[in-house]
This record gives sequence, C-alpha cells and structure tokens, in this order.
Amino acid sequence: MMTTAVSSPSSSPLIEVRGLKKYFGSNERPVRAVDDVSFAIQPGETLGLVGESGSGKSTIGRTVLRLVERTEGQVLYRGDDIGGLSGERMRKLRSKLQIIFQDPYASLNPKMRISAILGEALSTHGLHKGAAARDKRIAELLETVGLRPEHASRFPHEFSGGQRQRIGVARALAVEPEFIVADEPLSALDVSIQSQVINLLADLRERLGLTMLFISHDLDVVEYLCDRVVVLYLGKVMEVATTEELFANPSHPYTQALLAASPKPDPEMATERIALKGDIPSPISPPSGCVFRTRCPHAIEACAQTVPTLDELSPGHYSACIRKELLSNTAVARP
Repeated sequence: MMTTAVSSPSSSPLIEVRGLKKYFGSNERPVRAVDDVSFAIQPGETLGLVGESGSGKSTIGRTVLRLVERTEGQVLYRGDDIGGLSGERMRKLRSKLQIIFQDPYASLNPKMRISAILGEALSTHGLHKGAAARDKRIAELLETVGLRPEHASRFPHEFSGGQRQRIGVARALAVEPEFIVADEPLSALDVSIQSQVINLLADLRERLGLTMLFISHDLDVVEYLCDRVVVLYLGKVMEVATTEELFANPSHPYTQALLAASPKPDPEMATERIALKGDIPSPISPPSGCVFRTRCPHAIEACAQTVPTLDELSPGHYSACIRKELLSNTAVARP
C-alpha cells in the first residue's frame, strides 16, 4: 500500500518519493532492500538519510535517480513521475539530477585527464560553444571547488583523496543541476580531510541554492549539513523530523540508540548507551510486524503482529512505533 510522502510544509516539493520499493533477486525470495519508503524534498532543502549499513540508504539514492529501476512506487521531479519517462527524455533530465559518488578513487576514469572528465559532461548536454568556452567553464568549476585551473591537465592519480572528491563535486556541478544525491561522500576519505569536503558542500549549498539528499552514517555531519532527517532501518522509515527536533528529542527507540552510540567530544555530554541486540536482520527474511523489534529493548509481543504506521507526533515530526507511550516518555535528549 502506497504511503503519503512526508515533507516540510510547502505546496511544491522538488523531489517526491511515494511508496518506493526496490527488491533484488527472485520473486519467490526477494531481497527487500527498500520497502515502502516515502518522503519529499523542498527546493533548496538538504534532507539527511541515515541508518546502519544494510538499511537501504544508497539503494534509495540510486533508485531516485533511476540508476537502478524501482520495483514499485513513484519518484516525482517537479510533479512528473520520472519512472515513466522514455530513455531520450530521461537523458535530457540527467543534467538536472546528479550524484556525488561514495568512492572518489573508483568514480573517476584513471585514463582521462580532468579536463576530459569535466568536459565530457559539458559536451554531452551541449552546455558550451567552442573549445574556449569549454575551457573557461572547466576552470570556473575547478575554482568553485577549491582547485586551480591548471589542475585540468592532470590525471586522477595525481590528486589526494580529498581533491578527487572535489573533482567529483565539480563533475556533478558541471551540468548545473537542481538536485544532487550525495552518497556517503566522506566515507572513503581520511578524517583529516573530511572537514574540507563538508565545508565545501555547505558553502555550495548556500551559494548555489542546491537541493540535496545527503546519505550518511555520520550523525554529526548530518546535524551540521541537513535541514531534516529520515531515519531508515532495514528498508523502512523509522522516524522523520527537522534536524533540530530529531537531535533534541529523538522519539523512536532506534533513533535513540543511534544517537546514544554516536561519539561525543566531551564525556560529560554522553547519554546513556542503549544496547541493541544482535545484527541488522537479512532483507531476504525481515522480521514480521515491526522490522526493528528483534533488536528493540522495548519490544512486546504485539510488535511482531502489527506493522507500525508513520504517525505525526508534532508538526513535522513522525515516528513509526506501536508503543505510543514510549514516544513521549523515553526520548533521550542530547545536550
């Protein structure tokens, strides 16, 4: 059954995901990577998508962009379902919908100079007229992401990991997109250079008015960059709220556990750790009822029988748990 997309108040979201499902494998025993996910992203908004490895975050990002095809549901761009577009119409739309990949080492062709990597995007979408205009635009893109124009003549192996990720950002920006999926863009980088890319993304978001789906397992980065957050577990949405509300008053037991486990710079800021039992279940055979129940410290027998709905607790704050008393009485606030 298709659920209603959860969004911040606005009459016209840029991206709307409705009842999205993505299954892999056989029909008899499918891998339920994404199972009935809905959300909306407003123009200029950065929506964070968080959860453990295996929760379906990257699959959602790629399915939204039609890099993989959905099993069910809809993805709407400015009200139009992109899943129904022909190959030619989708190719024209690619300039509006871009991605920053997780691994800057694997996402750049090692045999191409940076000028060719960035120029390819410009040529494909007809965004320059002549070599001089092309070279000028490449120089502008490199400067936008904090690199120098002369870097255009180098190959990817001549750059550090952080510089390569900047090139990946430049490639995404080359076609002047309206929407970018940032698929864990920091996870393959050294901690010492992650902050540089974080600050770059924050600056670009403000200067260019970008709309982003920011996928990450780093809650501190999500708190810094994102306007709202969707918490995902085993392909299902557990909680949705503004960033400020989610971090101040996490309501779902899974969100509470994630925040309690997040490292704190000051030991006095640490909240009581909520232990989760076992590992995340296999999406081939997810638990009945609430998919989180096998690891939830508050699970009761009814949790195995009922699939919780995503209910609104307060304006813009939604949570999926049948034990409503927990949502108001056991939230763990962060300092």
